[in-house]
Amino acid sequence: MSRIKVLGCGMVGSAIARIMAAKHEVSVLDISRRSLDSLPHDIKKIKADIGDRIALQKNIKNADLVIGAVPGFMGFEVMKNTIEAGKNMVDISFFPENAFKLNALARQNNVIVVFDCGVAPGMDNILLGYHDQRMRVTGFACYVGGLPKKRQVPFEYKAPFSPADVLEEYTRPARLKEKGKVVVKPALTDLEYIHTGKGLKLEAFNSDGLRSLLTTMKHIPEMKEKTLRYPGHAGQMALLREIGLLDKNPVKVKNKEVIPLELTSTLLFKHWKYLPGEADFTFMRTLIDGVEEGRKIRYTYNLYDEYDPATSMSSMARTTGLTACAAAELILAKKITKPGVMAPETLGRSSVCFEFILNYLKDHRIYYRKRKSIFTPPTTVHFPPS
Repeated sequence: MSRIKVLGCGMVGSAIARIMAAKHEVSVLDISRRSLDSLPHDIKKIKADIGDRIALQKNIKNADLVIGAVPGFMGFEVMKNTIEAGKNMVDISFFPENAFKLNALARQNNVIVVFDCGVAPGMDNILLGYHDQRMRVTGFACYVGGLPKKRQVPFEYKAPFSPADVLEEYTRPARLKEKGKVVVKPALTDLEYIHTGKGLKLEAFNSDGLRSLLTTMKHIPEMKEKTLRYPGHAGQMALLREIGLLDKNPVKVKNKEVIPLELTSTLLFKHWKYLPGEADFTFMRTLIDGVEEGRKIRYTYNLYDEYDPATSMSSMARTTGLTACAAAELILAKKITKPGVMAPETLGRSSVCFEFILNYLKDHRIYYRKRKSIFTPPTTVHFPPS
């Protein structure tokens, strides 16, 4: 039994803690006593300011492994402080900084770190990493989203993470690969419609989800990641952005400075917060095109998962958290031994790690259903959603 320290007690952090507690001694660090009190009795609760380097390093001193699930704005520094403490880490914080900048520090401290290890980024990277070792990949596309099963106007959306982190996806420019070059486009653009196979039609729009793939998969000429929502959501968020309600720079209102993004996220919180027991679902379609044994091939992976009433765990928390837990188990089992900071696609390159992760997810009823087909590239549209 290993000692696991989970940083953050939000929806995903608490799910990770509950999953890992089935086999390990788990402690959760969070500044909110209220959040900690919601955890089961077999999980140790530590009220601490994770953003305080001294407090963090003191509380993870005896950890065998750390799992980071903090808001994106603090993720990079928390990872840096964890590495300096000499602790192996799996992280899902989705911070804007380049995690590879900590690679030298990790090697210096003989530490293994896997970042962006959720559902997307995360599992889509792992799938791509696996096939990139086994075929000449020419194209990659990922369509992903988590949504409430019950559609409620006006937003028809709820956030499994903090609204501020979600809104960040709508303001951060999206980086794609087109014809071998990195192209930057505004988020919320290039709308497509995806049929999930569950009687649902969702809209897909550009978001900045390729992240490490732009560094590790430079040889792939076509890559994109798109976020999925119920139709109409992109227009709503684009309107908020154009008005200025997603700006980070303060504005003066009656001689008082207000940061529009903070105000908007605060106001949206009550509308976007999932109620206890409220059902959600996660859908992801990953398309990997390339040449295999002289033929043009497309691999399609579909994930559809719903809220689990038996564990009262949201689908987004499960699909994100279980990927991180699988990576954590790989490190604990010493199936990963090389120190340094690694992206999840690195895990996919190893058939041992790839099969372990897929089997781990299957054991928890998360299924990535694969289809292989002959692929004829369209003349005008890349990666049709069908």
